[in-house]
Amino acid sequence: QVQLVESGGGLVQAGGSLRLSCAASGRTFSSIAMGWFRQAPGKEREFVVVVSWSGGVTYYADSVKGRFTISRDNAKNTVYLQMNSLKPEDTAVYYCAAGNRITIATGEYDYWGQGTQVTVSS
Repeated sequence: QVQLVESGGGLVQAGGSLRLSCAASGRTFSSIAMGWFRQAPGKEREFVVVVSWSGGVTYYADSVKGRFTISRDNAKNTVYLQMNSLKPEDTAVYYCAAGNRITIATGEYDYWGQGTQVTVSS
């Protein structure tokens, strides 16, 4: 079992920045891939970014490439999402997820956090 708790969401103006954190507990954190997903009102949950267990491999959705950066600190069992140049269309509930492989497929992740709201005003 892996427990995930996100934090760092909030309200920010367009062009601003936020850093989300996801603290993990339970199963060995360093052996799992970690992803971030988001869900806007009335829309399906969508992939944002994933990082390998080592941190050496990352894959970003085109919509956030160049603006968002994922990182992980296995010593702290935490993964981070640095979000820069935020746009109103980035407004969503952001979820972190843990799985056994690097994938963009929502259904391939076994564990999910409760989500944190990010709101970007224009």
